[in-house]
Amino acid sequence: MALDGIVTRAVADELQACVGARIHKIHQPSPHDLVLQIRGGGAQGRLLLSANPTYPRVHWSEQSFVNPLEAPMFCMLIRKYCEGAVIEAVRQVGSERVLHLDVRKRDELGDTFQKRIVVELMGRHSNIILLDAGTETIHDGIHHVTPSISSYRVVMPGTAYVAPPEQGKRDPFAVQDEAAFADALRAAGELLLHPPVPDEDSIHFGTAPKPAAPESLTPEKLIVAAFSGLSPLLAREIVFRGAAGVVLPNGLDRLDAAVKTVWPAFRDMMDGFRARRYEPQIVAPAGGSGGKPAFSVTALMHLNGERSAFASVSACLEAFYGDKAERDTVKQRVTDLIRFVQNERSKNEKKVEKLEESLREAQEADKFRILGELLTANLHLIKRGDDAVELVNYYEDEMPSVTVPLDPQLTPSQNAQRLFKKYAKFRNSQTYVAEQIDRAREEIAYLAALLQQLDSASLADIEEIRDELAEEGYMRQREKRGAKRKKPKQPALLCYTSSEGHTIYVGKNNTQNDFLTNKLAGPNDTWLHTKDIPGSHVVIRGSGFGDQTLEEAAMLAAQFSQARSSSMVPVDYTLVRHVKKPSGAKPGFVIYDHQKTLFITPDEQRLKELPSHIKA
Repeated sequence: MALDGIVTRAVADELQACVGARIHKIHQPSPHDLVLQIRGGGAQGRLLLSANPTYPRVHWSEQSFVNPLEAPMFCMLIRKYCEGAVIEAVRQVGSERVLHLDVRKRDELGDTFQKRIVVELMGRHSNIILLDAGTETIHDGIHHVTPSISSYRVVMPGTAYVAPPEQGKRDPFAVQDEAAFADALRAAGELLLHPPVPDEDSIHFGTAPKPAAPESLTPEKLIVAAFSGLSPLLAREIVFRGAAGVVLPNGLDRLDAAVKTVWPAFRDMMDGFRARRYEPQIVAPAGGSGGKPAFSVTALMHLNGERSAFASVSACLEAFYGDKAERDTVKQRVTDLIRFVQNERSKNEKKVEKLEESLREAQEADKFRILGELLTANLHLIKRGDDAVELVNYYEDEMPSVTVPLDPQLTPSQNAQRLFKKYAKFRNSQTYVAEQIDRAREEIAYLAALLQQLDSASLADIEEIRDELAEEGYMRQREKRGAKRKKPKQPALLCYTSSEGHTIYVGKNNTQNDFLTNKLAGPNDTWLHTKDIPGSHVVIRGSGFGDQTLEEAAMLAAQFSQARSSSMVPVDYTLVRHVKKPSGAKPGFVIYDHQKTLFITPDEQRLKELPSHIKA
């Protein structure tokens, strides 16, 4: 579900700890996101402001972000005005999904100026806008809105800020009694039954509101239509708490009965929010029913499923959105690489087909040698200008007749030499073609491994894979303006702790695999890899571990492989001293011996329960 006005209120209350703190650093890791590093006062950490059209949100984050080599223009602008500034206020606009962060800073001359960061969390219309607090003139927005996009307001540098359009709903915190609650629901119902007369443009473009059917006006629908900040999820929870299993009537005719039932639950919930009593939680569907998980800052008693409670709304939002947003970003960045690698693999597969055809032809080389010798032995029977000659093939027991095609423009001797040259060419090409087939098959295996790595890659992994493809000559190195970023001396590795307390490392791409196996691991460490299946190198550090650790490491090898969705996956394991990288081999390729094989079925839930972190 989407983040609503009540969740935004909880976020604003949590961010009051920022007041008086300073914005230390600002980064823009993606076109939609800003990360403010906050220091001082009662707050310290990374504050994520996201105008992602699918996952808009604001919360504290423990996530690591990969920043571009060159900061985008909006990031440079907001750094100019807000880096080093003190946060003076954080507030929500009404009960809407809009937050204002007011900041104060001194310029080079020592004069104080005030700016405002406006975060609008409105689905595909989400935006982050920097204003002058005094004049409300826009410095810039993370997303530009031109007159061709919206006739209501423009978000461009130098224009006056116009707030998102009012929805005409009431503030739920302003309703003090049952009569006001009933009046709000009735007014919302009348508006749904009799929408205002639309303008000509709305009629022309088919966006004019249509009257609702009276029987469709459920109490949940009326609550959503009447009050700002309340999502359908929260409306269903209010009705569930009030009705306690009783089916309430629809429509406005029997609205009084519904109001009497629902008002106490509505009042109690709003009183709790006024007092800042929040219960952040995520409810996941039970038993893999296929439903979507939901979150809120109050207990969702009307939903059945596995409940996860959180100490703060930020922790709840990061748990709900963090993986989704990263996977979405990874998917966007990895699509072009996957397409490129798939094309390269297809080229090599076609190359193997053609080479195998050439090899089959080359294996018939002896036929040309025999024809050449038959021609040489019968030169006296051939005249220049003949286009064929029929000879007895005395190399076979039955001595059948064979027709030898000739070039009429060549002498009989030259025709014989032509056949011997053809024989020599095919004979010599067999070795070369066989080598080319082996190389192409190695390329196919290498590219298949890259596709598997891209399937489970993080943002940092993608950059390492892209650099590897450039270094291997598959694609051009991207030219970057400005100072070059120094590569880290060693890649960051995914590190797990087994249930027995042993350290298990996982390499998620070839750069990490080579470093893990050839540099980090000791000769007596245990190395694991799926048998004949593209996958990650996995290393158990040290010795003395039990079957449980070996089983968990094998599960990780299977989970980070092409067979992650399979059962009874074969996993080889041996000591690192028996693993070697051949000279000139592709990145990530090794040979090994003294191995044993076990068959394992990955248990994703069990692996999630293992402590893990990224170790640089």
